[in-house]
Amino acid sequence: MKKIFPWIVPVLVAGYFIGQYIYKQPKFVNGETIPEFALNESEKISDLRGKYVLIDFWGSWCGPCIAEFGEVRSLYEKYNGKKFVDADDFEIVGVAVEDNAERWERALKKYNLSWKHQVLDLSTSLRFFNGPIASEYGVKEVPTKYLISPEGVIIGVNLSFEEIQKRLDSKLTK
Repeated sequence: MKKIFPWIVPVLVAGYFIGQYIYKQPKFVNGETIPEFALNESEKISDLRGKYVLIDFWGSWCGPCIAEFGEVRSLYEKYNGKKFVDADDFEIVGVAVEDNAERWERALKKYNLSWKHQVLDLSTSLRFFNGPIASEYGVKEVPTKYLISPEGVIIGVNLSFEEIQKRLDSKLTK
């Protein structure tokens, strides 16, 4: 018993962190077609086919999300309106995981999130992210990002901003 006891705590701690890591992984991976959702009353995500799309799940209450807004804005400014060898443009779809619509609206203004596609995913629990879009995509933490090909296929999940830029730069027309 004395030989086993010192190993129990580290094994339990490691098991907890591995379980958390696995639990927090988004539902979809590279190569899968993205599920449909509405961007507004007249548009849906599939209407953006032919463009590279970054789906950015965020929350106004999320410090890391707010810290990334500058880099997300830089991506939009650099690639929106550009032509790619296999796509007509680049768009960002911001999906706000919120339990309060007013907080979302204030955040859009406060942080100057000016890209066209901003979607509110109302959740009754910010602990479990049970809004319809976050649930469908298996989002369990924010920020979570999906980079989508012009064909509507996931080509990157939670890539760094440098990786996103590399992928998009390699597809820009010269």
